[in-house]
Amino acid sequence: MTAPEGRGIAGFDDSNTFRILHVSTGNVCRSPITERLTRHALCDRLGDPLGGGLIVESAGTWGHEGAPMEANAELVLADFGADYSGFVGRELLDEHVIRADLVLTATRDHRAQVISMGHSAGLRTFTLKEFTRLVRAIDPATLPDARDEGMVERARALVRAAAALRGWLLAPSVDADEVNDPYGAPITFFRSIGDEINQALEPVVTALTGVSARD
Repeated sequence: MTAPEGRGIAGFDDSNTFRILHVSTGNVCRSPITERLTRHALCDRLGDPLGGGLIVESAGTWGHEGAPMEANAELVLADFGADYSGFVGRELLDEHVIRADLVLTATRDHRAQVISMGHSAGLRTFTLKEFTRLVRAIDPATLPDARDEGMVERARALVRAAAALRGWLLAPSVDADEVNDPYGAPITFFRSIGDEINQALEPVVTALTGVSARD
């Protein structure tokens, strides 16, 4: 197997981009919501996330390849004014992990599955809520200024800092780092999960970009 370009394997590097990969089970509920809310938040801060070299994707450990996202997930994204159009589900493949600079999973089990795939994924794979908790503890003044060194360098420094903190800043409870699966649930539960994901993403996107959300 020929490895695609990415940071997961030594010798492969694309210094102009930073890929964020969101992972859940089917890639039809949680990870699509997280992917599109991340893009929405980046656009809110940057105008165009690709202008800073940030690429946001998603996949599922048991991904429904080629499937649309769940209708209730689309409704949740519409509530936030986020674009849900054109989404296509994907099964998580080695190449997705290889290319990713940061993997954010819905649960600890997903995190373990990503890490078990190898590709030096351990230091750049976190659950979403775990990463949020670690990011909150990082002094933004210690990160490169995106205006001087670029968004990609800032994002990579953030991941390194979070990885260094992981063994020191533990979760307050067993379930604290989990985002529950809303698959098959009513829209009210989907909306509560959407709010949960959005709240977890806010400090992450702010730390990645150095730009706070608009009022």
